[in-house]
Amino acid sequence: MSLHAQRALGIIKTCMIKTKILDLPVQTATHAHAQHQLIVGLDGCADFEVMGQGGAVNRLHACLVPGGEAHAFSGRGSNHMLILDLAEAADNTPGYESDDLERLFEKPRFLTLDQHLQGLLDFAAHELGAANALSGDQARHLPMAWHLGGVLLHSLHERLFSAPLKNSQPARSLDLPRIDAYIRARLDQPISVADMAAQVYVSPSHFHVLFKQLAGQSPHQYLLRARVAEALRLICQSCLPLSEVASRCGFSSQSALTHAVRDHSGETPRKLRLGARG
Repeated sequence: MSLHAQRALGIIKTCMIKTKILDLPVQTATHAHAQHQLIVGLDGCADFEVMGQGGAVNRLHACLVPGGEAHAFSGRGSNHMLILDLAEAADNTPGYESDDLERLFEKPRFLTLDQHLQGLLDFAAHELGAANALSGDQARHLPMAWHLGGVLLHSLHERLFSAPLKNSQPARSLDLPRIDAYIRARLDQPISVADMAAQVYVSPSHFHVLFKQLAGQSPHQYLLRARVAEALRLICQSCLPLSEVASRCGFSSQSALTHAVRDHSGETPRKLRLGARG
């Protein structure tokens, strides 16, 4: 049977793309719905977790949620999220062939938006914002709304499956000075990769890859070096007890401090302090 005949018989279903702009609550909520969903931030940031994968959604990062999968979400303060629902519609409803977009939703995805997609998003946000100002029925049937939604989804489809995504742009967008300042202000506290990733609105797994590309070492190695560097400064330039140095630099004990300093310098903290005073 020809593709045209299949379409005529409705074997290939159409999907209507419904759009909305919402402010997500700060309190974590969990739900599931039949339709596939694309979420991207117009302003502010939100956190999503789907099937064990977590990530931030903001101007630079989008989330694709497969239909039927439970997902948790929460906003970080004030936020505006553009949400596109792919809902099955009647055969006479204008839309896009679902088969072409279904591949996007084979699994949860957290995607980085390039500059071209961000430009498209700016335009779409303006037009869709106007659509959302209308009544529910008017907004649902506004042709511009589902056209723009379709363009966004097909653009993502092209970038994912027609050409390899480049990592250079995400790496340039990682704010290392911000991460460094965050670490140095909290050396006396536990700091996780997720904590660091949250400062630059990147999922922990994606942050780990980008950080290693840019800094040449893992976030854990970078954090340990920062702790040791501050510990060496305090050992050599202060009279603080070594137990206090360990506490201020985020080591669980004086012995953990001794082990880290010896690995880094080849000397124990006591020998380094005696040498600095001698």
